[in-house]
Amino acid sequence: MSSKPQFRAPKRLTLKGAGLLALLLAGCKAITPTPVDTHPSILFVHDNGESAASWQTTLWRFESNGWPASKLHTLDLPYPFARDDDTQPQAGRSSSADYMAYLKASVANVKKHDGVDKVILVGAGRGGNAIRNYIQNGDGAGSVSHAVLAGTPAHGVWAVKGLREQSEFSGLSRFLTELNKPKDATGNEVPAGVQWQTLRSDRNDKYAQPTGEWIGNPSLNTNIGPASQALKGAQNVVLPGVDHREAAHSPAAFGAMYNFLMGKAPETYEVKPETQATLDGVISGVEGQSAGFPSNLPLKGAHIEVWPVNAETGIRTTTTPAYTYTTTRDGRWGGFAADPKQTYEFVISASGYPTHHIYRSPFPRSSNIVNFRLQRIVHADPDARAIVIMTRPRGYFDLRRDTMSFGRAVPPPGIPSQGAGVSMSRMKSVSDEPETVVARFNNERVAGRTWPLADKHVVFLELTY
Repeated sequence: MSSKPQFRAPKRLTLKGAGLLALLLAGCKAITPTPVDTHPSILFVHDNGESAASWQTTLWRFESNGWPASKLHTLDLPYPFARDDDTQPQAGRSSSADYMAYLKASVANVKKHDGVDKVILVGAGRGGNAIRNYIQNGDGAGSVSHAVLAGTPAHGVWAVKGLREQSEFSGLSRFLTELNKPKDATGNEVPAGVQWQTLRSDRNDKYAQPTGEWIGNPSLNTNIGPASQALKGAQNVVLPGVDHREAAHSPAAFGAMYNFLMGKAPETYEVKPETQATLDGVISGVEGQSAGFPSNLPLKGAHIEVWPVNAETGIRTTTTPAYTYTTTRDGRWGGFAADPKQTYEFVISASGYPTHHIYRSPFPRSSNIVNFRLQRIVHADPDARAIVIMTRPRGYFDLRRDTMSFGRAVPPPGIPSQGAGVSMSRMKSVSDEPETVVARFNNERVAGRTWPLADKHVVFLELTY
C-alpha cells in the first residue's frame, strides 16, 4: 500500500529558507496515491434452463454505478435444465449435485482470477438453491461473504405427496428437505457466517402459486405460496408486481441487491451508455434428436454475420455485414465493435439448424455474454411462409401491467389475460413477400424482417429489457 511522501523540515528554518521551500513546493505537483478498488467480486448464477446472458442488464447497472466489469462474473452450466427426478440420470439434464460442483469450480476460478478470499453469489431461481447447496454441503461457507437468492423456490414449486417427490423443485424432495432443516435453536434456515438476502414477488411469480396452473394442473393445491421463497434468518425483500424472472433481472431487483451489498441505494437505475460497445458471447445449441435438449455447450462451426439495420423497418442499411466470424471449439463469436446507437440483425447459421435472424435493440454498453442458443424449429402449419418469434428473456408478459403488441396483434398471440407466465409469442406470415414486423413492449421497440421458412429461416425479435 503506497503512502504520501514525508517531508522533514530542518530544525532551524530561516524566513528566507521557508519562503524558498514554499515556492519549491508550490511548483511541484502533488503525488496522489493510486486509488485501490474495494468493490468485491460477484458471481452471478443463472436459473433453470437459462444462461449467463440473462444477467446482461444487471451487469450493466452495476457497471453504471462504478462496479468494475472485471469483478462481475457469470457462469454457463453446460446442461442448464434440471432432471425430472434429481436422483436419476437423465440425458441432457443436470442434477442438483452437478450444479453445485460446477458452481464450486467457478467460485475457485473467480477467487484465483481476482486474488480474493471471498466472493458474493447472486442466484436466480434454481441458481439460488445451487448457492444454498454449495454453502451448506459443498464447503462453500468460507468462500462466500453474501448470498442473494432471487425468485428462488426455497421450499419448492409444489409440495404434494406422490407428485414427482424427488424433483429438485418438490418441497418434499430429499434435496430441499435437507437444505431447509433448521440450522440452530432459533430455527434459522440459512447457515451462519454468510449474509443472506431473498428477493421475491408479492404474488406474481408463476412458480410461487397456491394452485398449479403454471405446472399443468390448475386444480392442484401446491401447498406453496409467495412467502415460500423467504428463508428464516435472511433479509427477505418483497418486490411488488415483479414476475419470476424480474425478481432477479428488473431495476427493482438490482436496487435491492445493491442496497444489501453496499448499504445504500444505487446512484442510478439506468444503464449509462459507452461511446463504443464491444460484444462477444457463446453460440450454443441443443443435444439429441428432434427439438432436443437446449444446452450451453459451445457450438463449433457456427457462422455469424452482424448487419446494421434501420431501427424503424429492420431493413439492412449496408450491402455487406459489419462483422463475420465462424466459431471454433469454444463457441465464442466476438468481439464485435458495435455502435451503441445502432440497431443490428444477427444472422447465425450452423449445420442441423435453421438460419436464425435475431433482431435486437442497440447495445448501450460492452458485454461478453451476448449468447445465442440455436433452436430446431418444429412447426407443422402448412400455410406459414415465415415464422417470427417475439421473446423476452429477462421477464414475462403480463397484460394487467404491460403495454405490448406484435405486428398487428394486440395483444400478442398466446399471451394469457391473467398472470405473468409466458415469455414468448409466435406468429406466422402467409405472404411470400418480405415484410416488416414490429415487437413493442412498454418502452422498447424492435423491428425485424420476415425470411422464408421454406428456405429454413426463422426470425426472433428479442427484447433486452
